[in-house]
Amino acid sequence: MVAPFPRESIHSHCQAVHTTNAVVMVPPIDFKFNTETSADNEFQTSLSLSDSQVREKALAEFNQMVELLRSHGVTVTVMDYAKSKAETPDAVFPNNWFSTSPSGDIYLFPMACENRRREVRSHALSEALKSSGFKTPTFHEIGNLTSPQAYLESTGVMIMDHSNSTVYAALSVRCDRQLLQEYVDLAGFREVIYFDTKMSSGSPVYHTNVMMAVGEGFAVICDEIIEEFERRRVLTSLQKTKDVISITEEQMGYFCGNVLQLKNEKGERLIAMSLSAYNAFTLEQKSVLRRHGKLVPIDVSTIETIGGGSVRCMIAENYLPK
Repeated sequence: MVAPFPRESIHSHCQAVHTTNAVVMVPPIDFKFNTETSADNEFQTSLSLSDSQVREKALAEFNQMVELLRSHGVTVTVMDYAKSKAETPDAVFPNNWFSTSPSGDIYLFPMACENRRREVRSHALSEALKSSGFKTPTFHEIGNLTSPQAYLESTGVMIMDHSNSTVYAALSVRCDRQLLQEYVDLAGFREVIYFDTKMSSGSPVYHTNVMMAVGEGFAVICDEIIEEFERRRVLTSLQKTKDVISITEEQMGYFCGNVLQLKNEKGERLIAMSLSAYNAFTLEQKSVLRRHGKLVPIDVSTIETIGGGSVRCMIAENYLPK
């Protein structure tokens, strides 16, 4: 469905620039198989490794990813924080609890699982950003963060096409329609296109960003899991301004939908993705993607297997002014 343009929004949408050269990442200090999120995340798989082995592997993958992005000219702010008794096994996926805007605003979002709500640490985020030379942000809360009745997991569930002021969202437990509209109105997007999905298991996809990615001039989408009438609407909207790459449900399982276009300090375009996604794309699909940026495959196999999220989930875009 397409929601109408709000007559008044608190913030005009000023993110016409789609890609950013700055990101926030959070190390996997408490990383392990999260039984709370596994209830609706079919991408998670437990491995026969101890928690300490898992964390060691995950931390190595994280550090390599930070260094790789920096070596390509991307500014990476690492939001480190002290270990506490209340574990945050999925903290490595910060894009689910906040998003940023060039106006200096940070939006905080309510998450479905209790142990994920502990990840919301606005003070630590603000301090990390300030230490990287960014202006002190203004925080806005969407819904109830501490004891929510409805959930909206930020850029996990909302795929933002900043160039066209449009948000795409697959409805699910983690993507409430009313909160979605509240955010779209507040942030000043012109249009929201929401739709239902059904995987071969019969369940909806848990996060839109595992089935779909939107760059400046391209989109990757597993459109076969969208109901037919809504599928045409979504594809028609994307095809107006994008090269659309359709992926299969099997490719989605290798996180081909979980890619992110970035730029470096020289303004050159990059497309970050996991090594498994890179290997699962066809040669033809990679050829189309290369028109829109240098492909940067990153091995995060431990994190994506156990966490059920991949490279895009590990990156929170930073649009804040310096």
